[in-house]
Amino acid sequence: MSGLSVLVVDDEPLARRRTIRLVNQIEGVGRIMEAGDFAQACSMVDAACPDILLLDIQLPGGSGFEVLERVAQTPPAVIFVTAFDQHALRAFEANAVDYVTKPIEPGRFRAAMARARELVTMHSRAERIVELQETVASLRSALNDKARTATDFWVRTQGEHLRVASEAIVRFEADRDYVRIHVPGAHYLYRESLASLEQRLDPAEFVRIHRGAIVRRRAIVRVRSGPFAALIAVLADGSEVRVGRTYEPQMRAVLGRS
Repeated sequence: MSGLSVLVVDDEPLARRRTIRLVNQIEGVGRIMEAGDFAQACSMVDAACPDILLLDIQLPGGSGFEVLERVAQTPPAVIFVTAFDQHALRAFEANAVDYVTKPIEPGRFRAAMARARELVTMHSRAERIVELQETVASLRSALNDKARTATDFWVRTQGEHLRVASEAIVRFEADRDYVRIHVPGAHYLYRESLASLEQRLDPAEFVRIHRGAIVRRRAIVRVRSGPFAALIAVLADGSEVRVGRTYEPQMRAVLGRS
């Protein structure tokens, strides 16, 4: 098949499907592949040597940085699909590879793909190796500085933008492809998935206790038993959140430190 080959790496199936739909709209793309975790990404990179790699940073089993180390000798053009905030992104904005933030804006995505295509067609392999090494170093620094720092959140409500202070948030609730932010007496819809949001929250402040819920540790006022031996977390605002079976160790760790 003629055209550029593209590998989409993301652990969220819905996010992969959305990205693939966008890639299908890009002229000059031939083969599109996908991977959902670190091991699969490394295997496909080794076997297929894609021209363009659309890469998430946090992956089950490893990180996007470790994937990049596997392509050091045959580097593709890398576009990071990140949950970093704009301040962190400025740390590597000038590098040869590009980035898009979730949720992906189609115009921004087309610009990133155009830049990647130029890199593939115009730069030598040696140049791309140097560029990749510089990018990894810059991204590592940005990740250390910003990725797990809770920030305030800007939400749109009643035709205006409102700043929700991080310290006021009691819990985050998955709402389809978005997150509902709960503060005492109010809640707001926020344009980000729960999985990507979790990557940049401070684990000392927030804990995931269900596939659809992240709560502030200090907002948990008591834990009671529910039906079928389930645990129920009662929060400071009076809400109750069931603890998912796979997240019970996290909750027991919270209780153990209390």
